[in-house]
Amino acid sequence: MLARSILCRPAVRYGLTSSIPCLRTKCQMSLMSTAPAGKWEKEYDFILAEKKGKVALLTLNRPKALNALCNGIIQDLIDATTAIAADDTVGAIVLTGSTKAFAAGADIKEMKDKSFVQAFSSNMFAEWGHIARVTKPIVAAVNGYALGGGCELMMMADIVIAGENAKFGQPEITLGVIPGCGGTQRLVRAIGKSKAMELVLTGGMIDALQAERDGLVSKVVPAEKTVDVALEMATKIASYSLPVAAAAKETVNAAFELNLAEGLRFERRIFHSLFALQDQKEGMAAFVEKRKPTFTNT
Repeated sequence: MLARSILCRPAVRYGLTSSIPCLRTKCQMSLMSTAPAGKWEKEYDFILAEKKGKVALLTLNRPKALNALCNGIIQDLIDATTAIAADDTVGAIVLTGSTKAFAAGADIKEMKDKSFVQAFSSNMFAEWGHIARVTKPIVAAVNGYALGGGCELMMMADIVIAGENAKFGQPEITLGVIPGCGGTQRLVRAIGKSKAMELVLTGGMIDALQAERDGLVSKVVPAEKTVDVALEMATKIASYSLPVAAAAKETVNAAFELNLAEGLRFERRIFHSLFALQDQKEGMAAFVEKRKPTFTNT
């Protein structure tokens, strides 16, 4: 959650972006899905959406504000991912930003004057969790700044490919608040308590190589290849059975919430259930017959 204007470089150090205001009244409204199922390839106010084979490529598109996450961006992401979830021709999603910034934080102008009552009664930021609940695998391609809300949005993805120029941090403490979209929870699960505490309590940043060593990102690649590598990985994921990929994602994510015995039991039940699929029959038959499987998502 973070951002005040990063129109001057010194502000970037603190993950601040007041940025350019979102130019639609919907930005001030409660967020909910408004897109009809399957109708995601269209023009949005704050993101670009295009299909790359069996992959949906979503690009945050507020370049002058370094992709500060206003309500409008989140609304567009909710609309697009809801429709993508219903599109059987898409097997995975790549989420990216610009070369300078994946997302430099949340839009501080939208929240700076809120009272406690307004923040609490509106359950501010609860809608952001929609991204983490998308059933199709999401690969984040991160270049530049992923700070505050940008880092939190990135952590809602399933796999993170980082460019060599990427910077990560949770600098909310510099604004007199704490992370509010998972920065105190997902970050601990990703890199451990001590390293998470350092980022949250100091407001500092780490570079891509440190993020890879800490386990925050999957791999680091040259910045100009970040999106291509993410698309290649997403294309491979999308070549498999959609319901099996969704089951794999759900089962791995369950490890964050279940103890070991419960998690193993849940894993076995999901494993057993997949024997009801034609894709299980096809996959195992293809292995035995030494041929490439043809999955039908059934």
